[in-house]
Amino acid sequence: TPLVCYGCFLTVCLSVCAPAARTRGVMKEFSDVYEQQYPVALFNSVRFEIEGGGGTQSQLLHRKDPLAGRSIFSGSLFQYLEENRKWRNRFVSVPNSYIISLYDSKAAHERGLHPKVSINCAGYKALTSMEEYMELINSSLPDTKGKAGSNPFIKCATQFPLILWHPYARHHYFCVMTEKEQKKWHAVLQDCIRHSNNGLPEDCTVQTPAFTDAVRLYRQAKGHYGTWDMMCGTPTQILANLVMETLDPELKNTIGPRLKGKIQQRQRNWMLISDAVYRQVLSQTSGQYQALVEACEAQRAPLDARLRTDMDQIITSKEHVSSKIRALVLPKAEQLLRNNVQPYINSILDALMEPTSRGFSEVRDVFFRELVEISKNSINGGGKEKLGDHMERLSMLAFHPVKMQSCYEKVEQLNLEGLQQRFSVSSTSVFVNRAQILMGEQMDNAVYTFEQILNQSLEAKGESDLCKTIQRCQDRVLKKYDYDSSTVRKKFFREALLQIIIPYMLQHLSPSCSPELPRFKELIFEDFSRFLLVENVFEEVVLQSVTKDIMMAVKEAAVQRRHNLYRDSIILSNSDPNLNLLGETSPVDWTTKFGGDEPEGSFCGGMAEGGSGKKRRQVVSMIQLDGVPLPYESCLEVPGPRSPDSVDEIRDLINPVVEVVLPVSKENQSDTGENGREAD
Repeated sequence: TPLVCYGCFLTVCLSVCAPAARTRGVMKEFSDVYEQQYPVALFNSVRFEIEGGGGTQSQLLHRKDPLAGRSIFSGSLFQYLEENRKWRNRFVSVPNSYIISLYDSKAAHERGLHPKVSINCAGYKALTSMEEYMELINSSLPDTKGKAGSNPFIKCATQFPLILWHPYARHHYFCVMTEKEQKKWHAVLQDCIRHSNNGLPEDCTVQTPAFTDAVRLYRQAKGHYGTWDMMCGTPTQILANLVMETLDPELKNTIGPRLKGKIQQRQRNWMLISDAVYRQVLSQTSGQYQALVEACEAQRAPLDARLRTDMDQIITSKEHVSSKIRALVLPKAEQLLRNNVQPYINSILDALMEPTSRGFSEVRDVFFRELVEISKNSINGGGKEKLGDHMERLSMLAFHPVKMQSCYEKVEQLNLEGLQQRFSVSSTSVFVNRAQILMGEQMDNAVYTFEQILNQSLEAKGESDLCKTIQRCQDRVLKKYDYDSSTVRKKFFREALLQIIIPYMLQHLSPSCSPELPRFKELIFEDFSRFLLVENVFEEVVLQSVTKDIMMAVKEAAVQRRHNLYRDSIILSNSDPNLNLLGETSPVDWTTKFGGDEPEGSFCGGMAEGGSGKKRRQVVSMIQLDGVPLPYESCLEVPGPRSPDSVDEIRDLINPVVEVVLPVSKENQSDTGENGREAD
């Protein structure tokens, strides 16, 4: 029976392929590299703290915690339950962690009940067609490809599916009633994926660099250079992906030939096995990585004390070793750079600049259009209450997935064409995701700066001639945005070029240079040997060899004013000497300030600051069907792939009575009722 087959295959998977043993092996090798990189990262962090980094000062203000006390979005859609093969209506809420939470109903969410399902979207892809999904499924397991046009193992309840696909983890299936709602929810899911992928905290100036360098060096030792699509999520998720990178092919070779039954059943069983293994690996990497970090952090205090005592000597020693390694590497690096890299730098830069700059330009346009709407309101006598409502919505513009989607779509057109294969770039998703995160940050910076300047102007001059006040503030902020946008993009272009070129150069230089590196270890004092590794110095020398060419290419683009880039020599005059002081003040609560009413249909939670009794918007955006009250609770309202003639036909489509042939694991029992069955 399918139940027995699944149990047998899972047993074979867990015993023969031994995920636990493989995880321990990978984590042992990774831990050795991480323990070496941790003191190096600490040295770089302390040195930066002592010497300072310089750099261009941002003109826009930065909001410290823009999503404090907020939920990103909410709404209702239909979820496919694999355990009983039924479609159920779910209320969806996404808090500021971007973890998707699904509830039985809106009431269940408001009562504070635990969600039926919580989804961390790191590593997922959001799909909008069964054809696209089946193409990925058919290529995921050898010898299980269906014929063209073969029926999928899931029958979507509507013509508008939404699917979260992951190469290893469980897939999630949803659908909505209209194409318009499908586009909105697709933007929502993409936003969750985008922020979940960005799971490494930038403010951890030691742990994050140590982790990323350890992952890179581990993969390079295995012969994998260049970008990696699964470098996404939290460190634990990335490490699980690292284990699955080698374990997954072995699973396919071992389990694939033993799968029995029809194509759809084999595909379904394979996904169940892959998910079970991935969850086991994820659990193991979590505990082992936590222990590794704690062990390294325990040594931080004495290492930090030694660094601050001997910093000058360590820097001198590093410069001496660098000069010796440079003499070995530089001639080879310059030849490789001249023949194989320099001819392509401008082509790569052009491919990066065009879509990225269009995206940042769209951010400016979206921001401008929102301000125009606010100005129109003031001209048409909307009053201060309407202004409060508009400003409250504006304050969360950067986190509105639907309004920001037009910006994100521009950079998704990034295409390196034939350059990807030459420089071992598996895909452009790494650069697209990073550019989109930066675009969101710049939008929020612009919005926050406008809020603070407008609030300052209103307090100083009052509300007379409000339209002119808004326009003056708008002009000041757009000028600052143009400057910061140029600065951020130039930095992004430089970093992207380095990410593309450095792995290529290392791959070609390592075979001849790496065997020579051990002899340079004797030049390093033993007391400094944990902070100075010849492998890291070698990579820095390679980086320095190409940095000049990259800087020149970006500088030339700025001199020519291509894509509205500013020259480095242009420094925006500080027309707002007290602006930075505004950034230290509390965010403006516009609803309390102007007594605006809450828009109909949006969530409110708690009282606004100041005790005015007015409620403050808590959800950035709502997904709501035109003409249909939110949430649409009844499954009977969902149309099928055709137009049913009766309510009974719709009920049969949404809640089919099928025999449950697959087991419900303990981990999935959160999708069931109190007695282990789906609650009707």
